[in-house]
Amino acid sequence: MTTGPRGFRRALNRGIPRRNRTLVALVAFTVVLTAAILVWPTVAPLTGLVVPLLLGSILLSPRQLPWFVVFLMVMLMLAIGRQQTIEVRTVIAIAILYLLCFIVLVTSFRRTRLGVAGVLGESMLVDLRDRIQQQGGIPPLPPVWLVETALRSAGGTPFAGDFVVATRPRHSNRLEIALVDVSGKGEQAGTRALLLSGAFGGLLGALPPEDFLPAANDYLLRQAWAEGFATAVHLSLDIGTGEFEVRTAGHPPAAQLTAGAGRWTVHEAEGPVLGLIEDADFTVVSGVVRPGDALLLYTDGLVETPRREIGLGIDRMLGQSERLLRGTFEGGADRLVEALGSDNDDRALVLVHRRP
Repeated sequence: MTTGPRGFRRALNRGIPRRNRTLVALVAFTVVLTAAILVWPTVAPLTGLVVPLLLGSILLSPRQLPWFVVFLMVMLMLAIGRQQTIEVRTVIAIAILYLLCFIVLVTSFRRTRLGVAGVLGESMLVDLRDRIQQQGGIPPLPPVWLVETALRSAGGTPFAGDFVVATRPRHSNRLEIALVDVSGKGEQAGTRALLLSGAFGGLLGALPPEDFLPAANDYLLRQAWAEGFATAVHLSLDIGTGEFEVRTAGHPPAAQLTAGAGRWTVHEAEGPVLGLIEDADFTVVSGVVRPGDALLLYTDGLVETPRREIGLGIDRMLGQSERLLRGTFEGGADRLVEALGSDNDDRALVLVHRRP
């Protein structure tokens, strides 16, 4: 026979479904707090009921939370009836408590559309963010190649409308990189970027280089989003010979540093913005990355501002590149992103360098 507090707790846990244990614990906690207020009305404050309310808003599911809030409001009414004197401070505290209950109740109805609690919903977003960052990771390359990516979002939030997808197809000597800029910025574009990164990542590794942008364009057209357009630049690089192909879709052109001449060249490939025109054509620019050379792929947040057109911004970026990449390319992507663009816009850059 099981006796004692530990045995009682085990028996209680066996009798309560796991999904309801948090609710039962919060109800018990609320009852204890209410009892304390009823017994010691001049000592125990009414505002103590804020603690289970906040815990419930974090831990309970959308189905459980409204019922718990109603229960807590009933407990609050009982506690109010036990107050010996109702002062102005007490009235204000009661009004604030009911306002918080109303806010949590409205929040629970909004969460019902998603079907997850606050902590679980946050963990889902964190997982999605981590997955988009993993898709932008560069696959293992021979030591002769240095490839770096740097992304900064508007306002410093973890989500942005700029993202990178990269892959090295099996049984292939090619590195495929796509840098995409979704319409909007910050959190507003972050949700679309999360969806597109998965789709574009799958297309990038499954299709020949010439078919990637047309397939991405068709995918965006099928979404029928109100703000469903995006720009992109696609680099297909042979890591054995250094030969590459660049295609753009309404995106700033790639730039190449020729080490022998010490000169930057802008590769102007042509193609419409993704998601606007059916059966779009995307021209290709070919070249070779020789030892010591470098390539830059970047979004317009690095080179364009309301007061500066994109051409002048590219000239400024190349000037900064000559200064910041002199001596070593390691860490160059981060140095360029920090030096260029505005904190109020998403910024992304991919640096590809073939070591001498």
